Amino acid sequence: MSSLTLQSRKTLNNGIPIPVLGLGVYQIPQGRATQEAVDYALKIGYRLIDTASLYGNERDVGKAVRESGIDRKEIFVTTKLWNSDHGYDSTIRAFEKSQSTLGLEYVDLYLIHWPMPGLRRETWRAMEFLLREGRCLAIGVSNYTIAHLKELLGDASVIPAVNQVEFSPFLYQKELLAFCNANRIQLEAYSPLTRGSRLHHPTTLLMAQRYSHTPAQILIRWSLQHGLVVIPKSARKDRIRENSQVFDFDISPQDVKELDSLDESLRTDWDPTNED
Repeated sequence: MSSLTLQSRKTLNNGIPIPVLGLGVYQIPQGRATQEAVDYALKIGYRLIDTASLYGNERDVGKAVRESGIDRKEIFVTTKLWNSDHGYDSTIRAFEKSQSTLGLEYVDLYLIHWPMPGLRRETWRAMEFLLREGRCLAIGVSNYTIAHLKELLGDASVIPAVNQVEFSPFLYQKELLAFCNANRIQLEAYSPLTRGSRLHHPTTLLMAQRYSHTPAQILIRWSLQHGLVVIPKSARKDRIRENSQVFDFDISPQDVKELDSLDESLRTDWDPTNED
């Protein structure tokens, strides 16, 4: 049996520990809905909360974190730079706005949300500045392909700590995972549940029956066994709890391979493949 638990953390390439499982808050309405989701997640043991300026709910995430009664050092908060804020000075201003909205002394992880053409190198220089200043503990990217990462690694002073991408058995980005592992970049999976579109796939249902767990738990566990950090999104307390109950079983190597074979390049979100 794997030794992973909800309290388990992976060490990023700069020595900062990140929880292996977190709560994503994309499309959770601002206000009470986000506050209650984050509050409940923290109460049952989650310690990673993933938001973004685009989501419009940073204020509610920060409020829930501050009012949780949990030591700030125990909670890992991620937010992201949106496309309209790329550029050196714009990036710094956008970070300051996010930090102020969150109401937190620092951000654990700041990500470039999307590889915007033309500006992303300048943006990364600003991200490195924010890291040097200690205003965030780690910096990374989201929706970066191997080509985008190679470009970044070609002139970056700091290797991104994380690449957050859509990842599931139905979008098994094997080459990207291998590239990130080889370059000490932690891959983080968003939309690991395919936004529900493959929870009733015959193989998913078969595995759920075989392991006496739900289809969602099978998909999350698969990502964890591939060494990913996973951030399933939900505003419902029962689902938030269900998504955390994935540490009492292992999927066998044979069944992991069967799930690997389900890849159909399914994207339920954005496709960065042709972003120059």
